[in-house]
Amino acid sequence: MPIQHSRVAAIALLALATTVGGQPVEANERIRIAEQFGITYLLLHVIRDQELIETLGAERGLDIEVEWRQLSGGAAVNDALLSGAIDIASAGVGPLLTVWDRTRGSANVKGVASLGEFPNFLLTNDPAVSSLEDFGPEHRIAVPAVGVSVQSRFLQKAVADTFGLESYDRLEANTVSLPHPDATAALLSNGTEISAHFSAIPFQYQALEQEGIHKVTDSYEIFGGPISPTLLYATERYREQNPEVYAVFLEALAEARDYIEQDPAGAAETYRRVTGSQLDNDFLTTLITDEQVSFSLVPRNTYPLAEFLHQVEAIGHLPQSWQEYFFDEAHAWEGS
Repeated sequence: MPIQHSRVAAIALLALATTVGGQPVEANERIRIAEQFGITYLLLHVIRDQELIETLGAERGLDIEVEWRQLSGGAAVNDALLSGAIDIASAGVGPLLTVWDRTRGSANVKGVASLGEFPNFLLTNDPAVSSLEDFGPEHRIAVPAVGVSVQSRFLQKAVADTFGLESYDRLEANTVSLPHPDATAALLSNGTEISAHFSAIPFQYQALEQEGIHKVTDSYEIFGGPISPTLLYATERYREQNPEVYAVFLEALAEARDYIEQDPAGAAETYRRVTGSQLDNDFLTTLITDEQVSFSLVPRNTYPLAEFLHQVEAIGHLPQSWQEYFFDEAHAWEGS
C-alpha cells in the first residue's frame, strides 16, 4: 500500500535524524506549508486540524512550529517557495514541473507526494458552448493562474489534442486568473465576463447543482484516466537540512490519509471546520467517497503532462520518468 511505503520511508528517516549516539534529539524546528482552496487539500486540512506534525514531532523529542500560508495559483506558490517564504509547496503538477525544470542544478525542487486523484471539470454557463471549438474571442475562462496552474496546463493539452500541438495556446488569451471560490461565484452570477471555469472539487460539483451550468470536458477525459492534479514539493536544501521534520511531515501525510479513508464523514467535518465552508457535510462526504476520487500519496499519470510540456517547450528538460522530479522516498511507489 502507498501508505505503508510512506510510513516506512518516514520511520527510516526518523531513525537516522532523531537520534545521535542513541540519545533523543531535542530541537525547536519550523515548517511552513502552503495550502490553496478546495477539498483537494484535505490531507493538509486533516494534518492542520489534528495537529499531526506537532504531535508526531513531540513523540520524537521535536518541538515543531507549523505555519500555514493560504495562497492561490501555482505562480504565487512557486514564488513563495523560491523566495524562502514557505518550505512545503502545494500546487498542480504543472507548477511543479515548471519549477523543477527551472531549478535543476540549483534549488533542485522536487515532489514530495501527491495530494490525491481528483477530476477537474471545465464548466461553462453558455448554452452555445459544448466543445472547445465553440469558444470564441468573447469567452473568458477562469483558471487559478494563467499559463502556469494545472488547470491552465490541462486546457492547453486539451486544445492541442483538438486543434493540433502547434495550436496548444489557442485559448490562452481567453484565460483569466481567479481563485476557485471567486471564479465559481463569477460563473454562477452570469453577470461578469467569466463564462467558463476550469474548476476543482468541491466547487465544480457545487456549480453543477445550479441551473445553466454544464461540463465541456474534464481532466480524466483529457488524459485517458485518473490523474493526480495537485502535488506537494520542496527544495532539496530544505529536505536535506531538516530531515527529521521532513520525515515527520511524511508520516503525518500517511496518518491523514488513513483517517480520511477510515472516517470520510469526520474528514468532511474537518474540511468545514478548517475552511469555514458552508457546504453540507453529507454532500462533502459524497465527494470524498466518490469512486473517481482518491487521497493516495502516490502520483498517478503525471508523466504524460511532463512530456506535453516538453513538446510545447514549456520545460526545457524531458525527464526520463516521473521519479526524476520526485525525491527518493517516493521512488518505491508504483507511481506514473
